[in-house]
Amino acid sequence: MPTPVQSSASSIGSVDAQRVEDAFFLIAPKWTTWSAQTLAQHGRPMRVRDVAAGLPFVSEQLVSKRLAQMHTDGLVTRTNDGHGAPYQLSAFGESLAPVHRALADWSQTNLSLGNVAGAERAENAVRRLFLRHSTTVIQILDAGTTRLGHIAEAAGLDSGTTRQRLSRLEADGLVARTGPRHGDPYVLTDAGRALGPVYAAVEHWSTPFSSPRHPSPPAPAATRTHTGVPLGADGNRTTAALRRSTAAPSAFFSHAPQPQPRVPASVTARSAVSRAR
Repeated sequence: MPTPVQSSASSIGSVDAQRVEDAFFLIAPKWTTWSAQTLAQHGRPMRVRDVAAGLPFVSEQLVSKRLAQMHTDGLVTRTNDGHGAPYQLSAFGESLAPVHRALADWSQTNLSLGNVAGAERAENAVRRLFLRHSTTVIQILDAGTTRLGHIAEAAGLDSGTTRQRLSRLEADGLVARTGPRHGDPYVLTDAGRALGPVYAAVEHWSTPFSSPRHPSPPAPAATRTHTGVPLGADGNRTTAALRRSTAAPSAFFSHAPQPQPRVPASVTARSAVSRAR
């Protein structure tokens, strides 16, 4: 494997894994990135049906549900409380642009997805990264090749959970075994070592809602704590459809990055209440 760039290794090891995972919790649900980028592209308030018209093969009902959750999380606002009121990106949602771009750029360089839209590249990348403990495992492996038992001990996990997480990361092309035998050490692939800029962008964006406002919910070690569409569920069907989409790979990433805004107090209060439920 090529020698990894040192700055990338430094970025991976220095990020706050908990903060990164809390951020992924907000942006991982399927169609969140597509919805955000559709709103950003038009730059005006849009009704649910208009947002849905910009998403390939997605029902209006599903888009409505996704926008409602994004509203709860402070990523979008509504012009009023009336039924059917239009949505628009909040300052918090607009500040996602550098995160989406980092995810899409990493995917473009490291994943073989073919000619798909930038928004789908970003969503595909998040679904490889958002599972609980994945960031910690990648950080441990970024420090050097090691065996399952050492990874489990360093991460504070049981061996079963560690094996499951490594298997998923291996299937997603981020981790590899150094040999075919049981007990052979694990190592990051080039794609895994290239995640530094992605983690840095996510951590920077996550600063306004870092813990204790968005703590990850406690859960048994072997249980997923985040909801989202795994790569195997509808991923194959939607990816096939998106390959036929007329959108260019970078179509939803053409606007200039916005400076990091201060999250309005109203958004902070609303998001804190929703997470406390």
